[in-house]
Amino acid sequence: MLSLVAAGTVGFLTAFNLPSTTSTTMAPEFPPLKNDLLLRAARGEKTERAPVWVMRQAGRYLPEFREVRKLHEFFEVCRTPDLATEITLQPIRRFSGLLDASIIFSDILVIPQAMGMEVLMNPGPHFPEPLDTPADISKLNTVVDVDKELGYVFKAITQTRMALAGEVPLIGFCGAPWTLFLYMVEGGGSKTFQKVKTWIFKYPEESKALLMRIADVCVDFLVGQVKAGAQLLQVFDSWAGELSPYDFDIFARPTLVHISTNVRKRLAAENLPSTPITLFAKGANYAIASLAESAGYDTLGLDWQVDPAEARRLVKGKVALQGNMDPNVLYGGRDAIESAVKRMCAGFAVDGGSQAWIANLGHGITPGVDPEDLRWFFECVHKYSARA
Repeated sequence: MLSLVAAGTVGFLTAFNLPSTTSTTMAPEFPPLKNDLLLRAARGEKTERAPVWVMRQAGRYLPEFREVRKLHEFFEVCRTPDLATEITLQPIRRFSGLLDASIIFSDILVIPQAMGMEVLMNPGPHFPEPLDTPADISKLNTVVDVDKELGYVFKAITQTRMALAGEVPLIGFCGAPWTLFLYMVEGGGSKTFQKVKTWIFKYPEESKALLMRIADVCVDFLVGQVKAGAQLLQVFDSWAGELSPYDFDIFARPTLVHISTNVRKRLAAENLPSTPITLFAKGANYAIASLAESAGYDTLGLDWQVDPAEARRLVKGKVALQGNMDPNVLYGGRDAIESAVKRMCAGFAVDGGSQAWIANLGHGITPGVDPEDLRWFFECVHKYSARA
């Protein structure tokens, strides 16, 4: 495998003879896929074992990632396709044969950036000029050209898909409108969510309009990722659990349905591959049944605060499921990891394993995890999810 850090930012363009201005309108000839376990499970098919990957699998827990970050700012990595490709490939190289998916290295906050907002990472996300009142919406770009503003993500996807050589599928993603809206208003993370709650309760119509505006950019961005080579899409609604069931239905659900409906329409209209879509609405376990019924997603990601057997009962086989071990179990040692994985596999197999399941954590892996403990997690999933 070519070392991108050593090769510099033109390494992949030269190695794969890709033009430096790769457009989402191109249709590259990609290597054939050797492992389609993830895609089959996401489409609801029974698989010989559960495919496995973890959210944030390309990230700070890996020493090779930290070496890259010593030389490059976070969003510089996101915007430099060779660096994004290198980091995306790091866990695939380290855990070759154990992982069933790769997820492009990027960040959900590239959409607010594309809409005209400044976002810094120091170390968490920070917006120097958040949206304080609806009057600030006028500062946003009225039209967002995703090819122009986010073309670096598309280029990284194409390069990574080539470099994977078909070993595993490549996942593209975006943040959900509610989660992005929250960051844009709060200016970063929050403990009270006072600003964003003020918006939705004091300015409900303006909030809904901006949420739908963000959703339209999400649609364009996800379609562009499929054009570039993404084989599965995931929508991250990381702060869904901060909404009551009523407010979720008012402010989050309509945009989630808008995304799934319009991405599928666009893919069909443009003769693009029919691509599975996963929704991870963290904390919104009250909505599992209704999301499975009518949100339009192939797979629902689960956090660790719902029992797998209960989730099976709620979705009634209408969608595949993904998840859901508590990420902090990875700090508990190998016996704790094995016990949790065994329990998780048994929970998702309550129906005899006839329904599709993608093994994952209930949220992203955290920075202090020993990579060898994650390796053990993967090995345990392979062992305990195997089906006769």
